[in-house]
Amino acid sequence: MDLRSLYYFVTVAEERNITRAAERLNMSQPPLSAQIKGLEEELGVQLFVRGKRQLTITDAGGLLLRRARQILELATQTQEELKSMEGLSGNLNISLVEGRAPYLLSRWIAGFRAEFPKVTVHLWNGSGDDVLERLNRGLADLALVAAPYNAELMDGITVGREPWVALFSRQHPLAQEEGDFLPLRKLVGQPLFIPSRQSRAEAIRTWFEELDEEPLIAGDLSNYIDAVALAEQNAGICIFPMTTYTENELLTKKIITESARQIEYALVWNKNAHLSELEEEFINYVRDCLEDERQGTQSYRLPEREYLPPEDTLFL
Repeated sequence: MDLRSLYYFVTVAEERNITRAAERLNMSQPPLSAQIKGLEEELGVQLFVRGKRQLTITDAGGLLLRRARQILELATQTQEELKSMEGLSGNLNISLVEGRAPYLLSRWIAGFRAEFPKVTVHLWNGSGDDVLERLNRGLADLALVAAPYNAELMDGITVGREPWVALFSRQHPLAQEEGDFLPLRKLVGQPLFIPSRQSRAEAIRTWFEELDEEPLIAGDLSNYIDAVALAEQNAGICIFPMTTYTENELLTKKIITESARQIEYALVWNKNAHLSELEEEFINYVRDCLEDERQGTQSYRLPEREYLPPEDTLFL
């Protein structure tokens, strides 16, 4: 089972047709059919059910398709890293969640690449669970996630925090209330969309227990774009990290208080992984940036409207 056979298999699985797959691979049909048949014989499983017009992938084929894509992606990544080992250059693969993470990361990338312009950064954005899974599978070198994370398996440094907010349409009655803050009790009885991460859902329910109330959960979501779309259409109120300071004329955002909660972000990596020189240099660069921020000597300006919760705010 070599890389070429896996590449042929993935192409056939995506096209579900030998003829189209052969055209895509710029080869004739018979040798491609022979490659797939040989792969099935080698693995001792049937990968496709042959129909008159198209192929149907089997359960075994579906499993191999997932694994083959991972193997091919790792092979490509390894090849690129080996080509760029001379000097501080190469590819840095970072997976990250939404919320404040992209804004934090963009500051570091701008400064880091100013020092090391030969470094290419590859970003992948997803939910917290997907980001950590990608790190565990070796498809990311580093991850920027919202706490908590498994400290037994990962090392990390705290890099930022932000408040939880209520996001809703400007047509919503709560949008008419003055100020940028909203007591939690105002959300009781309102249809809420919350983050899909199970630990978050449980924490939000515990949050409402302080009021002896149960939140009215209308649904869950995994990214900020969904939160914006739901709020714009007045489908409900989204509880989400503050995320961005970019104005949206269709939305109102209020920081939740009484009692307030904050979220913490961390840059993490696999504890047992061997860090490359590039990865170690980037981690050290981030540490230096955080120290500069504490001392007020950073080279970049923080947004004037950047709000940070009081230090003693509870985490969610």
